[in-house]
Amino acid sequence: MIIKNGNVFCSDGSFQIKDLLIVDGKITDDFVAASADGRVYDANRKYVIPGLVDIHSHGAVGHDFCDADVEGLREILKYEKSCGITSYCPTSMTLAKDMLIDIFKTATEIEPSPEHANIAGINMEGPFISASKKGAQNGKYIYSPDAEFFNECNDAAGGLIKLVTLAPEEAGSEEFIAALKDKVAISVGHTAATFDEADKAFKAGANHVTHLCNGMPPFNHREPGVFGAAIENENVIVELICDGIHIHSAMIRTIFKLFGAERVALISDSMEATGMPDGDYELGKQHVIKKGHHATLEDGTLAGSATNLFDCMKKAMEFGIPATDAIKSATSTPAKSIGLYPEIGSLEPGARADVLILGEDFKLEKIISNL
Repeated sequence: MIIKNGNVFCSDGSFQIKDLLIVDGKITDDFVAASADGRVYDANRKYVIPGLVDIHSHGAVGHDFCDADVEGLREILKYEKSCGITSYCPTSMTLAKDMLIDIFKTATEIEPSPEHANIAGINMEGPFISASKKGAQNGKYIYSPDAEFFNECNDAAGGLIKLVTLAPEEAGSEEFIAALKDKVAISVGHTAATFDEADKAFKAGANHVTHLCNGMPPFNHREPGVFGAAIENENVIVELICDGIHIHSAMIRTIFKLFGAERVALISDSMEATGMPDGDYELGKQHVIKKGHHATLEDGTLAGSATNLFDCMKKAMEFGIPATDAIKSATSTPAKSIGLYPEIGSLEPGARADVLILGEDFKLEKIISNL
């Protein structure tokens, strides 16, 4: 297949007018092979970008990954694909080990489908978090960081867990990081950690932050906290919920200036109310109320978002983030954070042919994936 005359997003962050060649579901530089099947799509100088990579999402369209329901997970993946998210990490909540094992097993039962986003991995957001910063997580299931607990879950998941959240001030975190830093990306989040505690965790091998600013103390001039420690440790990638609700637009701009798009991974943190009318829903077995794009627990605590990653990327652009930076933060940066770049999040030869065609104002017009 040939996608010709497209304004193609390149690995250096630029757009270039060129043809994109696809053979057997992969980007290639072999024109003869790409021409063989006779399929040609004229992009007519429209934007051509990689499929988006959402590394943190709990659910959508009335379904939650934590329902441990294979059919429900398929519906989530179908919705995500329809929104231009071609690679997806279903994300768990803070629950008991036996519940998590049942949840993770469902991801192993999903076969690739042209209708679905591909499961790039699993994000294990709990239960190794701080009770004081649990947010919408269920406090009764919080556990101290435990490598054996994680390994049992990862075995049940067929090794799919790519990210795990940890509060580094909790007992056992140092041993957890030492045991697993080469096996999984360790994300600091839902934490009351000081600068020193977070800095120590990053220097020990943690390399990620779960939804920066949310679920942690604020960036303070006398106690910079996780935010300040993440800035100083350049190996750390930070997640950012860019729905216009979780973080002020001025802070979004500040974070991009401080970290750069190569260290900011846009996420949706979406829950089952995403793509649904206002009403009552669940997140991690807890009651959630959706009004517009707001999703909260009964006490008003923000409970994930009710939007998808494509809309978050567009919202970043609305907030003044350059389009090339917003696209990078929704494609290559999250792919790098889970160790899957350039297989995904890229349009370079050898990458999986997950391609979005965007029209004026970056409106999604066509999705080409799982050919």
